[in-house]
Amino acid sequence: MTQQQNHQKKPRGNILVTGGAGYIGSTICSALIDSGWTPIILDDFSSGRREFTSGRISYEGDVADRNLIQKIVAAEGPLFGAIHCAARIIVPESVVQPEFYYRENVAKSVELFGALRDVGCHRIVFSSSASIYDVVEGFMVSESSPLKPSSPYARTKFMMEMVLRDFCDAYGQKGIALRYFNPIGADPKMRTGAYVKEPTHVLGRLVSVALGKIPCFEITGTNWPTRDGSGIRDYIHVWDLAKAHVKAIENFDNVFRGSPETSGNSLTASKDYRVINLGTGKGVTVRELVDAFERVYKSQINKREAPSRPGDVAGSFASADLALKLINWRAELSIDQGISDALNWAKKWSAV
Repeated sequence: MTQQQNHQKKPRGNILVTGGAGYIGSTICSALIDSGWTPIILDDFSSGRREFTSGRISYEGDVADRNLIQKIVAAEGPLFGAIHCAARIIVPESVVQPEFYYRENVAKSVELFGALRDVGCHRIVFSSSASIYDVVEGFMVSESSPLKPSSPYARTKFMMEMVLRDFCDAYGQKGIALRYFNPIGADPKMRTGAYVKEPTHVLGRLVSVALGKIPCFEITGTNWPTRDGSGIRDYIHVWDLAKAHVKAIENFDNVFRGSPETSGNSLTASKDYRVINLGTGKGVTVRELVDAFERVYKSQINKREAPSRPGDVAGSFASADLALKLINWRAELSIDQGISDALNWAKKWSAV
């Protein structure tokens, strides 16, 4: 364990962040620190980076280890809330290793939510995914849009949501499921960013081509019913995403005042459970992202068309109105800044 050098005179409270050494989790921790909260990282470091925990309170272990959760609270004090980011996230891998994904994502979340209940942590923010939505006409989805998780990974996220909702309905906990769209970029202060050597996400692959790590970018899937045939996504800067978690923590109790909005999809909300989309509200195709990347990079890259991958779908983008209404959040950073920050981080990371 390392102790955070916290210069805040009056810390606002402890927030357990599972997967807090990962790309998104570590950025969330930075946003929490910047806003006066004390993140407590729990990570097994199977994919997270130890250097992302430098100067921060961190514990190495499994999210399903109930005894460890109790030890953390005994040592650090009560938890104001928890942000559950830890998960396996690679769609093609989930197709060939579903047992691994259901165990790591679903079974361990059951233990974590139970452990949080036992230590009196009743505020839970869960990192969910827009991959659980069905493809709809026009591709814009709201929280009440129909669901159709199309891969084992997506189904684990859906199941984790249902576990959390049932725990909230039964045990007096409250949960907010934040359905992520497509994170890009890095912490603008370059504290953390994406770090995998062989990224599978689209911007990571573009950066890898630009840095000469792979020879060509593949546009996987070119026959989708979109405006140019490539998949459509909602690319949100990871710093905007991180700040949304801070907003969810700060406005947590207010979210549950008033009646839940459940029209169209009974799985959207209950008395103690809410779903909120995190996206920009703008759909961008993969071809358009490539054009934006080449504009920011100021050079064209090698690219070619390729078949879609197992588990791929045409895509979607967010209606983000509910996030503004419930947690007073909207995305602010541009796709160009996300690309620029990703390039700057990759250059820094490759130099380490």
